[in-house]
Amino acid sequence: MLYFISSVVVFFMFWLVLSGHYTLMLLAIGAVASILVVGLATRMAVIDREGHPIYLLYRAVWYWPWLFWEIVKSGISVSKIILSPTLPISPTLINLKATQKSVVGVVVYANSITLTPGTVSVEVEDNEITVHAITTLGAMDLEEGKMDRMVTKFEGGIGT
Repeated sequence: MLYFISSVVVFFMFWLVLSGHYTLMLLAIGAVASILVVGLATRMAVIDREGHPIYLLYRAVWYWPWLFWEIVKSGISVSKIILSPTLPISPTLINLKATQKSVVGVVVYANSITLTPGTVSVEVEDNEITVHAITTLGAMDLEEGKMDRMVTKFEGGIGT
């Protein structure tokens, strides 16, 4: 029931953003449409724990600010590299073992790597992620495993 209600709320908020109209009749139509769409999606078994991970929402309160700060730090680092006259890059490919237990956790880890400037998740196969980093130092930071531990903690396991 929690997934149904939260899905209806998400669909209705999405509808509100796209609609831009806030009259009582249109709000009612949007609410009814959201309930019908989620009801149909539930009946088709499209909405599940993996596709709509509402259980991660309260952990996102600390994870998103941490990830935002990592993105800012990496952005500053990459900006310094770009603005440097010698352009000190050393492109590197590394393979990282993801310690997350679920597919959602591995995807969050791979996406967190890609969101951080200077690194891109090239391939994810099982629990191994191939990452391209523009510097060896950036690759070594990832190999240190702090982001992996933070995502594992976010997922619900034991982390930093």
